[in-house]
Amino acid sequence: MKWSHSIGRIAGIELRIHYTFYILLAFLAITFQTVGGPAAAVNAVAFILALFGCVLLHELGHALAARRYGIRTPDITLLPIGGLARLQRMPERPAAELVIAVAGPLVNVVIAGALFALPAVEWRTPEWEALGEPGTGFLTRLAWVNVILVVFNMIPAFPMDGGRVLRALLAMVMPYARASRVAAGVGQSFAVLFGLFGLLAFNPILILIAFFVYFGAQQEAQAAQIRHIGKETPVAEAMADKLDTLPEDATLEDAAEAMVRTLQHAFPVVDGDGRLLGVLTRNDMISALRSNRRGAAVSEFMQRGVPDVGLDASFADAFQKMQEAETKVVAVHESDGSFAGLITPETVGELLMLDSLRPDADRPLWR
Repeated sequence: MKWSHSIGRIAGIELRIHYTFYILLAFLAITFQTVGGPAAAVNAVAFILALFGCVLLHELGHALAARRYGIRTPDITLLPIGGLARLQRMPERPAAELVIAVAGPLVNVVIAGALFALPAVEWRTPEWEALGEPGTGFLTRLAWVNVILVVFNMIPAFPMDGGRVLRALLAMVMPYARASRVAAGVGQSFAVLFGLFGLLAFNPILILIAFFVYFGAQQEAQAAQIRHIGKETPVAEAMADKLDTLPEDATLEDAAEAMVRTLQHAFPVVDGDGRLLGVLTRNDMISALRSNRRGAAVSEFMQRGVPDVGLDASFADAFQKMQEAETKVVAVHESDGSFAGLITPETVGELLMLDSLRPDADRPLWR
């Protein structure tokens, strides 16, 4: 994830912290320093670090459960709004998704249970405001916040764990894509409720959560639709193959002329045998042109090591590679290794649009 840095590895999973997390720590330190002095500031920062330690364990629960089904987790990123375990792919079977989704909250249940077993932790439910006050016992606050994490995460709304649990249960009795649409609709309904409560209570956090849930549900439904149509769609039907290519000795000026002439967003750079060397995207080109080096070779600015698939692959294979590599371009090659086409966000969007327009029980419009 951009704007994050690595802090180490656990069980082969890279741990990352988003830079905005430090802004949260600084804000809390300054706020509590102003209200209660240095001791309150240290207590607040220590509590947030402990809380996010629990969040990290929550995400590790997802990752280790996913490993059981052969799904790798490249990294876990901690953000001010929580943690994000980036799974290499989504599980194929609903039962597997159910286990992976529940594993995270179960970790918080175990943490809360262990804390409540300590003599220093109070079972009596504290006032909501007391959870943020240093006067309340540190471990008591941590125990109850873990309870809140379980309840919040089990709300049946994407991208929370409850949304994935709901989809997994629905997918046991209906097609996966339809289950995703239903679960996404439920999640967006919750998002609207969060937004309304946030506006009525003048609570910006609830409004932020509403946006997060609404668009998270939308993206999850879209990803499920892509996986659904991708399994039955050969990559040859989804790629852009009528593309202008650039030779390896082309300059930025040549690329700029091609961009104006074709309105392409990505230009394959090929060698004399037609094999792909790299891809020069529109954004890369614009950044390079700002340096006023119009005569420089495109090979200096193109993206190398672009993930690729064969012409006989499915669109689902290409989309999975796009997700795994966190790239916006996947190349398609012929059986002899020569360049055949590109999968880009534009081709993905067009495929989704055409699929949404086809009548039920009819074949896709592009066939």
